[in-house]
Amino acid sequence: MKLNIGETIDVWQRMAMCQKPIVLYGMGNGADKILSVMETYSLSPADFFASDGFVRGHMFHGKRVLSFSEVRKKYDDMLIVISFASSLPEVLARFWELDAMYETVAPDVPVAGDTLFDAAFLKEHRTDMETVYGMLADTESKRLYENIINYKISGKISYLRAAVSDEEQVLRTLVRPEQVEHYLDLGAYNGDTVRWMLANAENLKTVYAMEPDERNYRKLSAYAEEENRASILTYPFAAWNRRETLTFRIEGNRNSFIMQNNTQLPTGEGVKQGKEKQIIAEAPDTVLDGAAVDFIKYDVEGAERKALEGTQKTILQYAPRLLVSLYHRSEDLFALPLYIQRLQPKYRLYLRRFAYVPAWDINLYCVPDEQ
Repeated sequence: MKLNIGETIDVWQRMAMCQKPIVLYGMGNGADKILSVMETYSLSPADFFASDGFVRGHMFHGKRVLSFSEVRKKYDDMLIVISFASSLPEVLARFWELDAMYETVAPDVPVAGDTLFDAAFLKEHRTDMETVYGMLADTESKRLYENIINYKISGKISYLRAAVSDEEQVLRTLVRPEQVEHYLDLGAYNGDTVRWMLANAENLKTVYAMEPDERNYRKLSAYAEEENRASILTYPFAAWNRRETLTFRIEGNRNSFIMQNNTQLPTGEGVKQGKEKQIIAEAPDTVLDGAAVDFIKYDVEGAERKALEGTQKTILQYAPRLLVSLYHRSEDLFALPLYIQRLQPKYRLYLRRFAYVPAWDINLYCVPDEQ
C-alpha cells in the first residue's frame, strides 16, 4: 500500500487565496498562535466570534467578540477558522454543524516548537512519512495516518471526523491492562491516568509517576498517599535524557511544557502570559534504577524524544509496551516512530486517535512481537 496524500494546498495558502471574510471562532492561546502565522501571510481576521450565550461584550486583539448570530447577520458567506481545542461531544457536534454550513478549517499549529506542518514541510519529510506508513502494523493505523496528514496540510476537519478509533478496541487489544504489573507514567499530571490504570489493571503492583508541574505534583502526591491498592512512587521531575535543570513554562493547565532554545511564544495584545520556573529533569532509567516495567506512557508535551532517549536502557532490556503521544511537535508523526523502530526493532507499531479538534490525542502503541 502507498501513502495517499490528496491535499496539495496547505491551509495557510488556502486562507491567503480566500476571497471571503475570514472569521476566527474562539479566543485564547490557540487563536494567538493562528494569528501569529496569519501575520506572516499578511492576513488578518475580519472578526472573532463565540457561541451564542458565551459573549459578554469583551474585546480580543482590538475587536469586539461577536456572537455567532451576529456574525451570520454580518456576512452572507465566510471562512470559519476554529481556533480552540475540544474533545467534548457537544462542541465537536457544533464543529461538524459549522462545517456543513460554511467553509470551515482548524489550522494545525504545534503544541510545542514553531515548525508548521505545511506544504513545504510535507515535501521535505514525505520520504520519512512514507517509511513510517510502511512500518505500521495494520490497515487501521495506515488509514488514520493518511487522514491525519491530509488534515494537517488542509485544515479540513472532515479528515478528523473520519479518523477516530474505538476506545474499547484500543483498551482490549493494544493496552492490555490485565497484563500490566509495573507501570511508568511520564507526564502523570494529577494522577488521572494512574487512576484509570488502577481501575482497569487488576494485577498492577507498582506505579512510577513523574510530573514536573508543582501544582499537579501536589495533587498527584496526595492521591498516591491515599491509594493503597498499589505502590505509587512519585517524582517531581520532567522526563528527559539526563539530569538537567530546565526552564518550565507553567500555563495553568495540561499544556505546560519545557522551553528549549527554539521555543517561540506568541506575543501581542490579548496574549495571556504564562509563568516560567526552573525545574529538575531526569532520565527515567535513572529513576527506575534497573527495575522492570511492562508499560510506559509518554505524554510530556513535546519532550517525548528526550524521554524516549532517557528510557532506552529499559526499552532495550525489557521491551515494555509503549504508549507515545505523537501530536505535540510537527515532526513527531514520523520522527518518533522511526527512532523507536531503530532502538527496538521487535516492536509492532499501531497508530490510534481519539476524537479531538485539532489533531490531538494521536498515540503510537508499541507492542513487542511475542505479545
